[in-house]
Amino acid sequence: MSPLPGFPGSGLAKGLAVTLRTMTKKSVTAQYPDTQPALAPRTRGVIGLFEENCTVCMLCARECPDWCIYIDSHKETVPAATPGGRDRSRNVLDRFAIDFSLCMYCGICIEVCPFDALFWSPEFEYAETDIRELTHERDKLREWMWTVPAPPALDPAAEEPKELAAARKTADKLAAQAAARPDPHPGPQADPKGEDS
Repeated sequence: MSPLPGFPGSGLAKGLAVTLRTMTKKSVTAQYPDTQPALAPRTRGVIGLFEENCTVCMLCARECPDWCIYIDSHKETVPAATPGGRDRSRNVLDRFAIDFSLCMYCGICIEVCPFDALFWSPEFEYAETDIRELTHERDKLREWMWTVPAPPALDPAAEEPKELAAARKTADKLAAQAAARPDPHPGPQADPKGEDS
């Protein structure tokens, strides 16, 4: 509620007060290339690829609304681990590229990846003079992977998830029952004097 509700032009006076207050302050412009901006720890910059986790399931490429992820692979036969076993086949990643001229940074590819192969990197300086150079191959995506910050540590003061609490309670109950139950097959008792009779 305004202090002078009946005063005509009180809204104009408030607006002019803000103008006068900011008019006297010196404006500061951050000189970007010389001064790096302070980014939040989990900033959405570019997408990093952890190639070892990628199973070439193609889920990220299928779910991408911009169709900017390009994946090529081939099948490779792995010999049986045991004699008489069957040979296995597995997908091998040949090409993984993201066209950042098309990407809208929605993060769907990162969320649908079931194997944690894609992560947000805070890197944002990847401007190019040619639009065709904005398609980054897996080598560049792998370089960005090492700039991904570690996930935040668990809060020690947070309460335990219900699933873990229930599992722990069941395990404690089973351990208590096993400790209370007498041993059905007692082993040979040792002679306290160490003599055989």
